[in-house]
Amino acid sequence: MTRARKSASSREPPDIHLDCKEFMIDYLTNAFPTRMMRVFKDAEGNDRSEPMVDALGHAVHCAEAIERRDLLIERLCAMPAVGSALDETIRHFGTKAVAEVTGRTRRLTWTDDGQQRLETRSARSNLGESAAFMEGTKRILVFSDAGGTGRSYHADKDSKSAGYRRIHFLLEPGWKAAEAIQGLGRSNRTNQASAPVFRPCTTSCRGERRFISTIARRLDSLGALTRGQRQTGGQNLFNPADNLESDYAREALTQWYKLLHGGKLKSVTLDDFCRMTALKLVEKDSGALLDDLPPIQRWLNRLLALRIGVQDAIFGEYLGLIEKRIDAAREAGTLDVGVETIVAEKITILDEHVLRRDPYSGAETRLVSLELHQKRRTTSLERLEELWGGTRNSERLLNSRSGKVAFKVPSYSFTEDDGSVIRTYELIRPAGVSRITDDRLAESHWAAVDDESFEQLWKSEVEEALASLEVETIHLATGLLLPVWNKLPGGSMRVWRVTDREGGSFLGRIIAPRAVDSLAKSLGLSVTIDIAPDQVIAAARTREGIAPAALEGAKLQLALVNGQQRIEVRDFPGHRLALWKSLGCFTEIIAFRTRLFVPIDTADDIILSLLRPALQSLAA
Repeated sequence: MTRARKSASSREPPDIHLDCKEFMIDYLTNAFPTRMMRVFKDAEGNDRSEPMVDALGHAVHCAEAIERRDLLIERLCAMPAVGSALDETIRHFGTKAVAEVTGRTRRLTWTDDGQQRLETRSARSNLGESAAFMEGTKRILVFSDAGGTGRSYHADKDSKSAGYRRIHFLLEPGWKAAEAIQGLGRSNRTNQASAPVFRPCTTSCRGERRFISTIARRLDSLGALTRGQRQTGGQNLFNPADNLESDYAREALTQWYKLLHGGKLKSVTLDDFCRMTALKLVEKDSGALLDDLPPIQRWLNRLLALRIGVQDAIFGEYLGLIEKRIDAAREAGTLDVGVETIVAEKITILDEHVLRRDPYSGAETRLVSLELHQKRRTTSLERLEELWGGTRNSERLLNSRSGKVAFKVPSYSFTEDDGSVIRTYELIRPAGVSRITDDRLAESHWAAVDDESFEQLWKSEVEEALASLEVETIHLATGLLLPVWNKLPGGSMRVWRVTDREGGSFLGRIIAPRAVDSLAKSLGLSVTIDIAPDQVIAAARTREGIAPAALEGAKLQLALVNGQQRIEVRDFPGHRLALWKSLGCFTEIIAFRTRLFVPIDTADDIILSLLRPALQSLAA
């Protein structure tokens, strides 16, 4: 018996959709509620229900429910297929450009004319695909856990593709931090011509932050276990706000519950939220919030079941609470961001003092004054247009007072503890970025400017920034810090690594100039360092203040008097009062005590005049 085969021209072209639609249809077919229920009362008088059957014992179905189910299936089958990231990448770029290193033995490909075909892959396909990527024949690589073991995809100096920097997109981070680190390590290895750029990818659905949060938390935990530093695991790949299970996030969730209970949220009401998530938040009798509220993990999981619009609205307010707390911790210097690095073109050691020498090991704790020559990082006009040119609600601004320009783009909003939302913007400058709130921007000197003037001023600022190096002096406590950690100033807890282009490196805590004297006194030492006038002026405008040696024990400190901020000269010697008043200071008698102040508007010139005798002696 023989069977004739259809010719290639008469066969129907394959039409394959690799999605999960059939599973959803099977679920709807078998699980959609269509059976009629009969309500009855039990022996205790409570309402109960049971499925209805006819006289022959067959189940009774609701015609309206069956119609709705069939209509839903019809609409679902009419929806376009949603392909996976792997298949869509291959379909868009083609197999000639994409190297696939996975465990698949068959895959769906597309011809040049858009026709589908099934391709069988051998066990050695991965070797050929890896070689094609490393040789530069194929510029795109997609690999999975099956293809990420025992292989290297970095810009190896010995490979033909060493000139191409790797841009590593993390599409599916998964749940295991160890495997995520292993995958990221495939493109970041020794003997590489350039380090990769990592790009974690998510969709616009805010609920997907749940998965990024899990991997961010586990990467941080793995770094703490393996290397003793929390951020080592994630290599600063994630922002502190990405971890939705941190202390900041838990504190923000508690405040979110309070705002929800008080009816101060715009995204959802208390009754609607409890109904949609089946979470119990209030006591039945009193209506007060429960003492034991749902934890962050349960709250996040329930949000994933809500509609996308509701998810986005809730996450917008919740993330605003997190950002407010993280921003406050960052300004206070208490945000734990691990070891941060300062890269300088040149480092000059100006002075060095031994603060402590361990009596057993001989290890030293030193205070080193470093002069850093840094090249300012700038953003060209072309790069600005590439990154932010298409941003909605962006605007080109000019500061009428300073003559500087900035590009305004919307930033994340803050949610205050009373539920009010504060809009913020990023002002992207040629040599930096700052953030400003909506109300402060309205009161500032920033105003819109025409495109031609903006471009000319932007290019001029970039050229000016690149023409010279910034010189900065810092004081670094380095060496054996643990024995003196509690004596170091408590304002900022950051640990810095200061390096230069020649390989020199220092690791320690940066000590503000105003805190050097107090640190030395707490250790029973007498340490004198030269503080630049601009550092004295900057420190005088803080509440901690500074007591430079030139003022003979007097301290310059920011004070609040009658609701106004002033720079006060505290503990001044009485015999210098007339001299300092002649230089521009003024006095007020408050509570039978003479207090000496420096006018805010002319503070810089007056402080320089106060320091001039010491500066003249140094020059001599």
